[in-house]
Amino acid sequence: MKFLELPILAIIVPCYNEEDVLPITAPLFLKKIQSLIEEGLVAKNSRIVFVDDGSKDDTWKIISNLSKQSVHCTGLRQSRNRGHQNAVYAGLMESKNWADITISIDCDGQDDIDAMDEMIFAYMQGAEIVYGVRNDRDSDKFFKKTTAHLFYKMLDLMGVEAIYNHADYRLVSSKVLNEFKKFDEVNLFLRGMFPLVGFNSSAVYYKRNERVAGKSKYPLNKMINLAFDGITSLSVKPIRLVTVLGLLMAFISFLVILWIFIKFFSGQTVSGWASNGTLVSLFCGVQLVCLGIIGEYIGKIYLEVKHRPKYIISDRTEIEHGD
Repeated sequence: MKFLELPILAIIVPCYNEEDVLPITAPLFLKKIQSLIEEGLVAKNSRIVFVDDGSKDDTWKIISNLSKQSVHCTGLRQSRNRGHQNAVYAGLMESKNWADITISIDCDGQDDIDAMDEMIFAYMQGAEIVYGVRNDRDSDKFFKKTTAHLFYKMLDLMGVEAIYNHADYRLVSSKVLNEFKKFDEVNLFLRGMFPLVGFNSSAVYYKRNERVAGKSKYPLNKMINLAFDGITSLSVKPIRLVTVLGLLMAFISFLVILWIFIKFFSGQTVSGWASNGTLVSLFCGVQLVCLGIIGEYIGKIYLEVKHRPKYIISDRTEIEHGD
């Protein structure tokens, strides 16, 4: 595919309490975008969009200084912390009207920025979405590696279309973002939503590095919440499993009742209160789990019908797109 004009690139970098990381990674992002411009892959007015997700440290101050030091750096500040997915979404939506392509990437330096070249080449070959995919998980500890594998397997079993070992490092064209904006759901699970948009897609494989500084902003509880959001936001299979489980329990109960009647009419004493109590406790536990699953979906509906905004920008650095 040939382009009459070079595409304008926006590199979306979500940040939350990253005062230790940004001084290290921001120069790397800046060097990369300058390199892409010099190589003639993207337009001169391409930019890095740092999205401050309601940080409590000096993250916004650093972003503001970066925007003053370089015309290629801009910043958006959310009014409060709304989560990583919402921060990425904010950057995408705020950039889609002036950028031809966007690449979202975490600011911790773990994703290989040199993979951007391959992403842009894939876009020039006709791909509207290019997924950055880890080629291995050697840098992860055993627990995270195992749980991540189980997470993607669970997504697959639940019918969620997600790219294995892909997080939020991806290139997306403005054409895709214009259609993606029509997805009105408040509960965002971007890695599972973009495959639903369609369009020609491709993948670029890269090796993930260690975090350059600071601590991960995704502890175990947040990863579990993300997993629940991914499954319940994009699949109704858990609800159907509740129905199947209910039918199975009803069938078991019917067999137990039938067994009791046979024992009774054959003159045998029906004993075993301990086993009966165990069965009752088991059924009650299963019912509570089922109620929890149903409640999760009801909670999702409750949040969706409110139609609250997915992000609110409180501050932004000045952007002059003509530079």
